[in-house]
Amino acid sequence: MFSRLGAAALKPNLDNITQLCSHLGNPQNNYKIIHVAGTNGKGTVSHLTAAILQSQGYKVGLHVSPHYKDLRERFKVNGKLSTKKFVIDFLNQHRRIIEQIQPSFFELTVAMSFSYFDQCKVDYAVIEVGLGGRLDSTNIVMPILSVITNISMDHTELLGDTLPQIASEKAGIIKENTPVIIGEYQSEIYDVFTDKAKLHKSPIVYAKDIVKANYEIQNLTYTQVKSVAEHIGSFDFSIDLSGPFQSNNITTSLAILDFLFQNKIVTDLDKLKKTLYTFRKTVNYIGRWQTLGKRPVIIADSAHNIGGLEYVIDYLSNIKNQTLHIVIGFVKDKKRDEILAQLPKDAKYYFVNAKLPRALPSDELKEEATKHNLVGTAYKTVLEGYKSAKAQARKEDFIFVGGSIFVVAEIL
Repeated sequence: MFSRLGAAALKPNLDNITQLCSHLGNPQNNYKIIHVAGTNGKGTVSHLTAAILQSQGYKVGLHVSPHYKDLRERFKVNGKLSTKKFVIDFLNQHRRIIEQIQPSFFELTVAMSFSYFDQCKVDYAVIEVGLGGRLDSTNIVMPILSVITNISMDHTELLGDTLPQIASEKAGIIKENTPVIIGEYQSEIYDVFTDKAKLHKSPIVYAKDIVKANYEIQNLTYTQVKSVAEHIGSFDFSIDLSGPFQSNNITTSLAILDFLFQNKIVTDLDKLKKTLYTFRKTVNYIGRWQTLGKRPVIIADSAHNIGGLEYVIDYLSNIKNQTLHIVIGFVKDKKRDEILAQLPKDAKYYFVNAKLPRALPSDELKEEATKHNLVGTAYKTVLEGYKSAKAQARKEDFIFVGGSIFVVAEIL
């Protein structure tokens, strides 16, 4: 299992997934696909894209990873998980080929997703890349649109230790004559994407060049958006999505919407507004800047690398007149020094470790954090740390839970 092994579960080629899907009859070729890669935001952008398509009455498959509570979160159709029977039947029916190929957990769940979407006869599927792009198991699809949200330093041991190297791996999802949208302009890697797109004769646009938007967060939960997009014109809406980093994700999704509108895949913007207002429920969106309490404010978020966490850290550092309680844990293979150095020094810390072999022991995390003048207590489990934070916080305080998807999963 990837969650158990980490990098060791990554395969250096696409042989397993190609064989597995060939055995299944290449189900991924039976519906239209939007393929989404990037370091941060790709899960949110994938959910937003699924919501946009769902609003128009399409049946939409959504493949994302990892999961929080249930592996069926990885393949949803119109926001709903499959039955457990589908998973059992799939494994029983294809057991011989699975034992023969010996795919990784991720390869198996990707094949399962493709098969489930075909079985459900979806019109569209939004497929989120797991890791990288070029060698990711999802990269056997032929999409109608490729999307790359942004690039920052993560999984450097696998993808390279410079932004251009990582961008080159992510650019591996750009296909021949297939439009590509880049979510964020980053001068250091601009040429990587444009050269790749030119090589494949793929039309390329940057979200900021076709979308202008203003964002206003309301009551921690909703964001009011006023936008103008190239083909849509003015489009104002309220979405139950908030957080210090969501403006980039919404801008990228508005660029995707503009593409879908231009191609007459989306036509009814009033229906879309209604769907966006209930976005979280519509697509079963959890674990990302999720409000779990109001007095005290409790926010859980899954950002786990410096690119994603710097937005969170900046937000937390600006909280005034409230005591800040941070429940935090990491996996062992995460580079933590840069993150710990930037975390607010005046918060109370609750160091925790999730229930998985890759989790960094909380006492080790506490020791590392102390070197960065972060003061707190180590707890053996996530729940113990979370309960302690809730017990110590006053109604006017702020509790943040994060550092790892696995930490967040245990309190949802």
